[in-house]
Amino acid sequence: MLIWELIGAASLASWIYLLFGRGGFWRMRESPVPEWTGPSKSVAVVIPARNEAPVVGRAIASLLAQNYPGPLRVFLVDDHSTDRTIAAAGTHERVSIVRARPLPDGWTGKLWAISEGLEHAASQQPDYFLFTDADIIHSPSNIAGLVARAEVHNLDLASYMVMLQCRTLPEHALIPAFVFFFFKLYPPAWIARPDRKTAGAAGGCILIRASALARIGGIAAIRGELIDDCALAHAVKQTGGGIWLGLTRETRSIRDYTTFAEIRSMIARTAFTQLGYSDALLLGTILVMAVIYLAPPLLLLTGDPIAAAFGVAAWLLMSVSYVPTLRLYDRSIAWAPLLPRVALFYMVATVDSALLYWTGRGGQWKGRVHTAP
Repeated sequence: MLIWELIGAASLASWIYLLFGRGGFWRMRESPVPEWTGPSKSVAVVIPARNEAPVVGRAIASLLAQNYPGPLRVFLVDDHSTDRTIAAAGTHERVSIVRARPLPDGWTGKLWAISEGLEHAASQQPDYFLFTDADIIHSPSNIAGLVARAEVHNLDLASYMVMLQCRTLPEHALIPAFVFFFFKLYPPAWIARPDRKTAGAAGGCILIRASALARIGGIAAIRGELIDDCALAHAVKQTGGGIWLGLTRETRSIRDYTTFAEIRSMIARTAFTQLGYSDALLLGTILVMAVIYLAPPLLLLTGDPIAAAFGVAAWLLMSVSYVPTLRLYDRSIAWAPLLPRVALFYMVATVDSALLYWTGRGGQWKGRVHTAP
């Protein structure tokens, strides 16, 4: 039937575009760290933490072990934890514990915690702030590399997509795809170009120049944003600042996702936010993802040889594009043809995100609900 052939042609055309016209997002290449021999720069690390006792101690230890020649101080912000987060953080002369005040209206919890940390860190008058999560283990050269990149390339913001935990079956099946989909939305090559509006960052590891943060009006400028990392990058780029997003194998998250439900909840927390809470965009996104990811294998069942040929070609290109991400995570390329099933999971989680929003439970994180008006 003509309809199947048209769907097949659209799917194949989409994958040709994604491979050759979207900034090479799928290549998953690490960029070499430039050498920097200039004067030392001071860095203040701000870690928002809410019930992070199992991981925060290791995160702070990795920061204190940095091979960084400049002044470095860590500000851990306890966001009203009910566990032993503060005790697990330990004590060190370069670590300050900040207890966040009650969350004001109009702020998300994470950004308020960062704001509280910034208020205390400002007394150090640092050249840079590093925003990082309590579950991130930093390689010994991570901060030195980020500062070198910012100084050499005159960047106001440099961010790493850290290696996410990938040990359990749900993580094996779904986490590499999370990175693949994120880079498809925010191609690093486009982010780095000043002539492109695309702006993105990965919230687990963001280095921002203090002067750039002040220029955008401080963290208060994005105080209500759920997708705060990309909102911060967008604000910096809008004011003329250079931004960069890249990959690192050495700095990693130790956050465990042991079940499919946990990953589904992680996706559902912000998926509908990404769509601007638009019902029309939700419907359009589901339809487009169905054509791009689900149609290729389904077209083989139509009995139409032309449609099936389009489906095979699109499925092949899809699989080829996914292989570099699988290699990044040391996964077998046998996972590549399963991307349609993975995409279906993400589609269901996106619809679930909309259902949570419609029922007043959207944006749940750490026991709080943050939903746009």
